[in-house]
Amino acid sequence: MTSEDIRNRPLTEHDKAILRDLAARQAAGEDFATDDYPALTPEQLASMIRFRDRPRKVAVSVRLDSEVLEWLKSKGEGHLTRINDILHNLMEAEAHQAPKPGQA
Repeated sequence: MTSEDIRNRPLTEHDKAILRDLAARQAAGEDFATDDYPALTPEQLASMIRFRDRPRKVAVSVRLDSEVLEWLKSKGEGHLTRINDILHNLMEAEAHQAPKPGQA
């Protein structure tokens, strides 16, 4: 399942009822106990996808080594999105690193 599938999945009446109930409880200031929810299994965690609102993407042309492209494609559909995710993760990791000596 992709993030697009999740975004486009229509809510059932049952889903809507649950969301209305949760919204009403939250508006009333009710605390939510997470003890009622089972922990995610390692398999569930491994299959999770990163989902965040993103600004519009800009079309660019890039040349990749053929083995890099084949590796990306071997991971399944969405190899171009995967390139963006890899670069975004690297950017975020770099932003959270402490400056090296001599850097401001």
